[in-house]
Amino acid sequence: MRARLALLSAAVSVLTLVAFLVPLALLVRDVAEDRATVRATADAQSLVPVVGTADAATIRLTAEQLAAESGRPVSVFLPGDTVLGTPVPRTPAVALAERGRSLTAESDEGREVVIAVQGRPDGTGVIRTVVPRAELTAGVTRAWLVLALLGVLLVLLGLLVADRLARTLVRPIAELSVVSHRLANAELDARVTPAGPAELREVAGALNHLAGRIQVLLAQEREEVADLSHRLRTPLTALRLEAESLREPQEATRIAAAVDGLERAVTGLIRQARRDRSPAVTGGDAAAVVADRVAFWSVLAEDTGREVRCDLDPGPLPVTVPAEELAAALDALLGNVFAHTPDGTAFTVRLARDSDGVVLVVVDGGPGMPPATVRRGASPAGSTGLGLDIARRVAEAGGGRLELRTAPGGGAEVRLWLAPPATLTAP
Repeated sequence: MRARLALLSAAVSVLTLVAFLVPLALLVRDVAEDRATVRATADAQSLVPVVGTADAATIRLTAEQLAAESGRPVSVFLPGDTVLGTPVPRTPAVALAERGRSLTAESDEGREVVIAVQGRPDGTGVIRTVVPRAELTAGVTRAWLVLALLGVLLVLLGLLVADRLARTLVRPIAELSVVSHRLANAELDARVTPAGPAELREVAGALNHLAGRIQVLLAQEREEVADLSHRLRTPLTALRLEAESLREPQEATRIAAAVDGLERAVTGLIRQARRDRSPAVTGGDAAAVVADRVAFWSVLAEDTGREVRCDLDPGPLPVTVPAEELAAALDALLGNVFAHTPDGTAFTVRLARDSDGVVLVVVDGGPGMPPATVRRGASPAGSTGLGLDIARRVAEAGGGRLELRTAPGGGAEVRLWLAPPATLTAP
């Protein structure tokens, strides 16, 4: 934008100067020609009294003296063939002046000035002088150079002023762009210092107001989520008491463990809702998390007659995703298996090192995944549509990705790539 404004200013300046300087240059040339012609005419007219009254010898002497002083040829044509002063042949202009008419004419030598002198006893005399081309254009070249230099200086001055004005526009716009990118990267404390024209200052104020409103709305949302999550503690406490009242110790222990896991998830949700959205990136051990969650879901799989195959590389397998978020992602994937496949359907959980880091694979022997885009709130199976989206966001937050495939046996296969901690830079 800055270069375009400077180019526009240069174009306008050049057009203005051309429209002004070209006529001025032509006028300077015409003035120089007219001035030289007037001087030559005045010199020639100074001979008129002499030519009208003096004898030939006096006229010759006066003409030669004038030619020497002016540096121009001066000739006097008397009636007949007498030529005094600079010897030159008669020209058509001289012949016309002998009829009593004074004039100027262009010739090969320059501008010819002829003056008719009447009143002599023997007829009309003619005074002729020639203004050379060099005298007609004397000083014109220097004047044109001065005008050209003045035009260049004015163009450069216009470019300098345009550049200064462009900087006053571009700098606030660049700052607006930087702050908008910082806001997009979750730096909600970024603000713009209003500067530049009134329109840009208004935009800066609107952007600052928007950032402030986003902070307020996010704070309200986090508090509402935290409050909603905190309300779940009361039914969890009642459920724990019910579990402790069971007569069979194994069932009581299993249900209590499930309640503990749910309570940990609720506590993590509260902490996540109330913490800053741009914390330092921390990771977890994928092997330990996956082994723990598979063991948890294996109890439910046994109750529903599902075969669980677990293939885990020996740990530790560090990833950028925190342990709580990885556990939530795996719970979402395994929950989909239990929700969308009939009882007795087997599933496999694999965790292995990969060239991109660590890959977590969940494969089931069910009917397969309906063709649909993984999008939050959209589910072709009639559920909430949050499970796969949770896993996808966990993977992308850790520098990885989620991919859906059809298993060789016809079931669904979900692959979750997780990057190692060294490949992700904290914002």
